[in-house]
Amino acid sequence: MSQAELAIRNAQIVDGTGAPSFRGDVAVKDGKIAAVGRFDGAAERELDAQGKVLSPGFIDVHTHYDPQLCWDRLATPSLEHGVTTAVIGNCSLSLAPVREGGSRKLIKMFGKIEDIKEPTFDEGVPFKWESFGQYLDFIRPGLGINVGALVGHSALRWYVMGPESQERVANDAEIGAMCELMEEAMAAGAIGLSTSYVDIDENGRPVPSRLADMREKMALCKAMARSGRGTLQTVPYCIDPQAQLRNIEELAELSLGSGVFCTIAPIVYSPAQPGNYKLNLDKLDEQRARGAKVFGQSMPRSFNINIRLSETSFLLYGVPAWNRLMQLSLPERLAGFADPAARPKLVKQAERLIAPLLHAAVVGEVYNPSNRQYQGRRIADIAKDQGKAIPDAMLDIAVADELRTEFQINDVIHADPAIVAQILDHPSIHIGASDAGAHVSQFCGAGDTTDLFARFVREYGKFTLERAVQRLTSEQADAWGIKNRGRIAAGAAADLTLFDPKTISRGEEQFVSDFPGGGNRYIRHARGIEKVIVNGKIVVDGGKYTQARAGQIV
Repeated sequence: MSQAELAIRNAQIVDGTGAPSFRGDVAVKDGKIAAVGRFDGAAERELDAQGKVLSPGFIDVHTHYDPQLCWDRLATPSLEHGVTTAVIGNCSLSLAPVREGGSRKLIKMFGKIEDIKEPTFDEGVPFKWESFGQYLDFIRPGLGINVGALVGHSALRWYVMGPESQERVANDAEIGAMCELMEEAMAAGAIGLSTSYVDIDENGRPVPSRLADMREKMALCKAMARSGRGTLQTVPYCIDPQAQLRNIEELAELSLGSGVFCTIAPIVYSPAQPGNYKLNLDKLDEQRARGAKVFGQSMPRSFNINIRLSETSFLLYGVPAWNRLMQLSLPERLAGFADPAARPKLVKQAERLIAPLLHAAVVGEVYNPSNRQYQGRRIADIAKDQGKAIPDAMLDIAVADELRTEFQINDVIHADPAIVAQILDHPSIHIGASDAGAHVSQFCGAGDTTDLFARFVREYGKFTLERAVQRLTSEQADAWGIKNRGRIAAGAAADLTLFDPKTISRGEEQFVSDFPGGGNRYIRHARGIEKVIVNGKIVVDGGKYTQARAGQIV
């Protein structure tokens, strides 16, 4: 008779605590780890790890898979990158609570803030729920990945106040109603609340959460704290460095006043404002020294992004003439960008507002044979050869491709590995801010986990293997209150990732059309990930998905 369902033998075990790795076995039974180190019993399935690294499953605390989980319970491709738990509902946006017939506002906010298009929602998200608990009940069956779900403050406010949520502060009765809904959501399995200091809606107006005063925010933090747990996530007003520092101070007050853990994302290095990241780290340290549980999030990858004028681009929100055309249908958009009469204004605005980004842009994928000569070249060099302004050359190429041309902007922001390593290893920072599931037609946020090992462990030597694993597992689980996960220990949930440290990487971005409603997205298929195990079941095996579906709401 078998004593375990699964035994992984001869693994280099990195247990998630930061302790030195060791060679041994791990046995799994009933979705939990039954033995660590040496297992002399028998198992229904035996795996020889052949010295590969066995770690706890990675935790991604900043994703936007809320819509995608409605049609894709695997949250592809995050599982392929060793992620066994994903936190959704960030940046003040969730798909619940929502009143019957009131989903269009949420759809439009998701479209503006996270670049998930309306046709995708219309085909893939049925809105067969009202309460937050009902949404969790809808996605729970067949989950392949564990999900921690935040309640979106903007969704909550809109549910209670409607359009007035974008006009004024809430009164006592409205705050009371929001707090009651927050408590109900926590009881149903929510992990916390998300808000935003910076986001705007489809009309360019501040999202509902930005109208909340401190009284409302504190009441909501205390409401979730009554559950015995709770996290508050937010996006800073990154447009103004001093305002961002004030955001951190306010989070500290909320943490000190309610006891909840607060996290702000992202903290990044930009050569345009090279000292800002230090100011943020110092402010986080200062507030933590006061006893506040407030941390920043940062990511290992450079903030690389692709522009396709046939899709969406948040880089163009601040360029009025371009942004106006981006709101039109594709034929109208093409006509607008091709219009010779409109070109001088388009060129002038781009040169004034986004010149550094366009100067760094490289032509990627093209479609018209006449554009093949430009692949791999900087637009700045093409423009120089043609005697044109950079935006003019870019638009000529894009129009020839019916706007489908890929323009790659790489290694501009968060691209200095020495500085990024300092941020990632700072005690006031957690690794997060991946944005996986959002902005999918501009970049693939999934893959930060594998990128950390490929570059910062293997290539740059900035992290030990043990430290990198700890940053992606136990530190996240402890901070976010994700109990019984993040460590390889007897009795813990059997969320495990088996990988080859010599080959692990995030893979190349591919542009595919596999979203409902004809939506396109970038995706990455990881390399070097041998097995991904969720609650004792192998969900990814050799890069392929199995039929196992053992994910839980955590």
